Amino acid sequence: MSSRRSASPGPLAGTGSGPVAVLVVTWNSAEVLPEFLASLPEGMAGLDWRLVVADNDSADGTVEVIRSLAPDTTVVQTGRNAGYAAGVNAALAAAAGWEGGFRAALVCNPDIRMRQGCAKLLVDALGEAHPGGGRVGISVPLLYEEDGRTLLHSLRRASSVTRALGEAVIGNRRAGRFPAWSELVTDPAAYERETVADWATGALMALSGECLAACGPWDESFFLYSEETEYCLRAGDMGFVTRLEPSASATHLGGDSQVSPRLWTLLTVNRVRLYRRRHGLAATTAFRAAVLLRESSRAALGRPASLAAARALAGRPAPHGGA
Repeated sequence: MSSRRSASPGPLAGTGSGPVAVLVVTWNSAEVLPEFLASLPEGMAGLDWRLVVADNDSADGTVEVIRSLAPDTTVVQTGRNAGYAAGVNAALAAAAGWEGGFRAALVCNPDIRMRQGCAKLLVDALGEAHPGGGRVGISVPLLYEEDGRTLLHSLRRASSVTRALGEAVIGNRRAGRFPAWSELVTDPAAYERETVADWATGALMALSGECLAACGPWDESFFLYSEETEYCLRAGDMGFVTRLEPSASATHLGGDSQVSPRLWTLLTVNRVRLYRRRHGLAATTAFRAAVLLRESSRAALGRPASLAAARALAGRPAPHGGA
């Protein structure tokens, strides 16, 4: 795991009038890449774009697949499993070196399948004024599960003690309809309009050049999970809003954070780490206790991932064979 933090937020050299930079971070992604690469022309329709792949030392032929199927791709090999934020930063640095720079960036997972014109809808939304103040610096689409029909709840509210308690007591999906009681936004109406959220899942998001220049690099101290949360919240601090564009959509093949004890623990611990960055000791202590209550209650119901997360939050080592 990388423990290096990114540099302090500052200007990102290279943003300009060039193409849209499509930034993908890979790690042993050979299986999902062919379909991703094949879907790009449709998803990027109407835009001038170039692809940058930052590979975190894959051992499954990922780089060979890219060079075979998309030879014009800019490939950056980090030489280590550097983490998602470090990969994004490496890809951004490569795109910044293009003549004319790039005008916007599209950060996406290799297991994303954009639908027709998705990227243009996202990019066109960037820079629009928000009635509540600020401008759209980050735009995200509707995301669907692999079946292409089941909507993923991708919008989030900022963490708070009451929201953590609401999730612990009544569950995040039920609590998600009430802004005070859950981070997860589950109100169907929120996904039918241009909804501004505190942050959104980072499987696919468009970032304006202006937002990138103001916010600087992604925070590499988050190896995996919470890096997109931190970036969206930081952008919000600087007056850039994160907005859902419901006319844009994509399929997300998903991941295993919901079932892997190791990854769920990392997700949970990083959530508390990020909260601590933005709040005082007393609030963080209460927040950690509320998250621990949630994970402990689910561990009691037989969920191994929550048991591993609860042990980590309580400062107890996992038993042999655990997370």
